[in-house]
Amino acid sequence: MKEFTIGNEDRARVLIQALPYIQKFMGKTIVVKYGGNAMINHDLKAAVIQDVVLMACVGIRTVLVHGGGPEIEHMLKIIGKESRFVNGLRYTDEETMEIVQMVLAGKVNKDIVSLIQQAGGQALGICGLDGGLLQARKLKSPAGDLGLVGEISAVKTAVLDDVLSRGYIPVVSTVAQGVDNAAGQSLNINADTAAAQIAAALGAEKLMLMTDVRGILRDVNDPDSLLQEIKRSELDRLIKEGTVSKGMIPKVDCCRVALDAGVKKAHIIDGRIPHALLLELFTDEGIGTQVVADGN
Repeated sequence: MKEFTIGNEDRARVLIQALPYIQKFMGKTIVVKYGGNAMINHDLKAAVIQDVVLMACVGIRTVLVHGGGPEIEHMLKIIGKESRFVNGLRYTDEETMEIVQMVLAGKVNKDIVSLIQQAGGQALGICGLDGGLLQARKLKSPAGDLGLVGEISAVKTAVLDDVLSRGYIPVVSTVAQGVDNAAGQSLNINADTAAAQIAAALGAEKLMLMTDVRGILRDVNDPDSLLQEIKRSELDRLIKEGTVSKGMIPKVDCCRVALDAGVKKAHIIDGRIPHALLLELFTDEGIGTQVVADGN
């Protein structure tokens, strides 16, 4: 990461600009979905961890929900497990689910906890199985049977409330407890979806989705056409027009889930930008797209 030096007056200006945002969000809950390149690149990873620790230090109840697709893929290759896809979507059989649970709830989760604590924060790693946090049924997809892939049916926030009340940052891996048609099984949950449902259940102030794109662009071929703010009521029109398409549609759907449950704002931000979380939270300009409830 490129280093630069600023003078004391500039440092003071940065802090003063951040002050009203720190005051506004102190004591509020913000759910961050951490994934993409920011989990792979060493410098970006360090920046995200620093951001999360700072957020907690200024009194923000921060919940970090993480993915881990590249690490899962790496482990599957090590054991010689060939991935199977159904209409472009990964099929999760029992052996793959064992790897998912081992990698997400084990290595990736605990690595993040360790990094937070090395940066001076206090974190506790949990997965959706702990305290019955995430309960899910098998996902019924138009693409066909995807195996042990789940859709969340309930979020029991008691374990998160307890961890937050003790001053820890919950670091959540998205393995869920199967119910109904998946009783007794563990299910793999999309991390964006899990973060949205957790934000909704906690009544969070914000949901922040870290991605590998700038946000929602008016023209996907023009990185300068970023839509900085969108009303909830505009989302259907943007999808119909094709402004929101392909991989952005599921992320917009997650924003919709959160806002419809009472979350005030959902943000889609570029995790490839160092300190993206702080830039979005504590500056007037922000860096990504914020989707706001119509009443805001």
